[in-house]
Amino acid sequence: MALKATIYKATVNVADMDRNVFLDSNLTLARHPSETETRLMLRLLAWLCHADERLQFTRGLCADDEPEIWRLNDHHGIETWIDFGLPDERRVKKACSRSSCVYLYAYNARAAQIWWQQQREKLAQQANLTVRFLSDEQLNALTDFAARNMSLQATLQEGTIWLSDTQNHLELRFDDWLIDGKLA
Repeated sequence: MALKATIYKATVNVADMDRNVFLDSNLTLARHPSETETRLMLRLLAWLCHADERLQFTRGLCADDEPEIWRLNDHHGIETWIDFGLPDERRVKKACSRSSCVYLYAYNARAAQIWWQQQREKLAQQANLTVRFLSDEQLNALTDFAARNMSLQATLQEGTIWLSDTQNHLELRFDDWLIDGKLA
């Protein structure tokens, strides 16, 4: 018998000062049996960074032809493609050809550093690609927020994310490795 996904619920309040986006939303996240809680929280953090009423989680790990998160336009074209981990260059190129904006969130410092050294020149050819990295320390602190039912407040300004719930407060900052095809 196959294992089923574990469901997480998150009530989020986002104040993105840079984009002038203020949003309250109720999210449902399905954690695949092979996914860690740490990766789930990175997906949630990425959603908070791009918060929008049209932004939605996809089938993710279960679908090779979809990102983990996307925003579709009125004609079901992909406006924003958000993926995680250390994908193959072909997957990134395919994403860049299908979407006007592609964000890749890398994590796991040891593997990510090696992957980035091997891929950076090739990926820098994609003008619509942004690659962001979150350190292991910050990712571990983010995981402390994980619960089956979460209520989170996120404030974003000038690249800094302040995240809080009733017990935890955290300041996060991504390392931008590539911004719209330009090495940072």
